[in-house]
Formats: sequence, structure tokens, C-alpha cells
Amino acid sequence: MPRPEATVPPGVPSAGRPAGTTADDLVIAGLAPLSTCDWPDRLTATLFLQGCPWRCGYCHNHAICDPRAPGQVAWSGVRALLAGRRGLLDGVVFSGGEPTRQRALADAMREVRAAGFGVGLHTGGAYPRRLAELLPLVDWVGLDVKAPPARYDAVTGTAHSARPALESLRLVLDSGVDVQVRTTVDPTVLDDADVAGLRRLLADLGVRDHVLQEVRTVGVRPEYALALADVASGRDGT
Repeated sequence: MPRPEATVPPGVPSAGRPAGTTADDLVIAGLAPLSTCDWPDRLTATLFLQGCPWRCGYCHNHAICDPRAPGQVAWSGVRALLAGRRGLLDGVVFSGGEPTRQRALADAMREVRAAGFGVGLHTGGAYPRRLAELLPLVDWVGLDVKAPPARYDAVTGTAHSARPALESLRLVLDSGVDVQVRTTVDPTVLDDADVAGLRRLLADLGVRDHVLQEVRTVGVRPEYALALADVASGRDGT
């Protein structure tokens, strides 16, 4: 169940709000009406929000990284879905892309909570200041920590990306919100020593739930698929 939090009744929050900050402004690239894997031990609807500042090679959602692309799902459709799923779903997970880049996310979370659903968040921690504002509205976070600091930029394709990610990790840990830290191991960048070093760092910072994930080859960019094949052939000695 969601944690108690002052809410505004659904349908009302747009009144008097700046443009781009209401739930109806949320730019949604896709919707999974039922998911069993996006929040451990919960049945959820999962929203994939448009736009991400990072360009991880292994990203299988790279088609939704462009922040200028229009949404494909209206918030009114999400509202209607949830109205028919009370008692059937445990919560809503906001995923991406990088959902915290959108200012409308907070209002959408408030509406979800007002409807009686829990709120989950998938984030890479690119926007720690906005994440800090969202954490009081969140019941669970799946936080992607992509690499040890020295290798971060090589994974994200973006300079200075380790700093906001680690700042976001600290914010989540200090908040007391339930969190699972996940690392998708990019074999084109990280070796076993990198992974071991990251696991030690996270343990020292207080992370108790760290999951390693394999790269998914379906949906990645063709050039990344070729790089993976080169790594695999090198390991096989072929």
C-alpha cells in the first residue's frame, strides 16, 4: 500500500499549475497494463516515459530516448486503466527512458497514490535534485548503478554521469525508501575486476540489495550488437 501523503483529487491538479507540470502533460512512450517483473513481488502497470539524457550502448529502449518525440499514450488512458484495476494491481511503476526528467511526474505520482495504488520508480539517477522532490511520493525504487565511477562515462556515453548517479544513490539510501540497486553488466566496457570493485563500493555505501543483470541483445542498436559479438568471439578464442 502507498505511504500516506497529502494528495489532490484526480482530475483537479491541473488548476493553477505551470505548463508541463500536471499529470496530463506527462509524455508517455508506452504502457504495459500488467507486469510481474518491474517491482519485486508486485503486480503493476508500467509506464515508459519519453526521453533520457544518457546513451547507454546496451539500452533496448533507445527508441524512446529522444526527449523531443511526442507521447504515444495519453494520461487519460492511464487514469481509465487504473479505475478498472482497483483491487487487481498493487501499483504503478514509472520507468523510461529516464522518468525523473519530466516535471509532470510528481503530479502523476500524486494522482496514482490518491487512487490507492503504490508508486514504483525506475531511475538511473540522472537528476538528483528532482529525485529528492519525488522520493516522498515513492514506495519503491529500482535504481540503476551502471559502473564504478571511473567507467561510468564509458557506459552512459555521457561526460560526468557518475556524480549525479552516486548523489541519487545517497539520497535514496538516506530516505529509507525500499530500494533495489541494479547493474546491467556491459561486457564491452566492464570486466570482472570492475564488477567486483563496484560491488565492494556499493556494500560500503550501505546497499543491501544489489542485482547483476545480463545485457539483453533484443532491441539494441546494430553497432552495439556487433560490439557484443566481438567480445563474445574474443572470449571464445574464435
